[in-house]
Amino acid sequence: MTVKATVTARMDIVQRGGNDFGTDKFSPVVEAVLNTANGTGANQADIVFVDEREVSESSNDDLDLAGALSDAFGATVAAAEVVAILIINAPRTGTANASDLTIGGATNAFEGFLGGTSPTIGPIKPGGFVMIGAGDAAGIGTVTGGSADELRIANGSGGAATYQVAILARSA
Repeated sequence: MTVKATVTARMDIVQRGGNDFGTDKFSPVVEAVLNTANGTGANQADIVFVDEREVSESSNDDLDLAGALSDAFGATVAAAEVVAILIINAPRTGTANASDLTIGGATNAFEGFLGGTSPTIGPIKPGGFVMIGAGDAAGIGTVTGGSADELRIANGSGGAATYQVAILARSA
């Protein structure tokens, strides 16, 4: 199997109004693009995990990045470094969730892109998303099997939540 990916974060904005120079339109585009080839070095990845998952109300879904997940072809996901993560608090189709999600806080937490002691990101409101990526040699963080390999998705109150997750990683 080979992996090639383009990760894009983009805001295309139009703001209208008057100013001292008479221009009534401001149209900034802020964009970051990460292109990866197959491999385990800088700007490369060889592991993909994409899934739509459900986490019960007031419960956690701990994604073990070092040996417990399977990719779309049945291969075991055994990440050494994570290159990019996208988490969307919504199912692909159907009704929106009613509860917030929080990322982080697992017992054997993968905290590569998080800082401090037991850090988390959230709340991610229904319909909201979080994306982070870095193509350099270290990616967004190192995975250590058995001690720093769990990405926790925690659900607050309001009912079960269906979310989408996409992880791009390296095996070495």
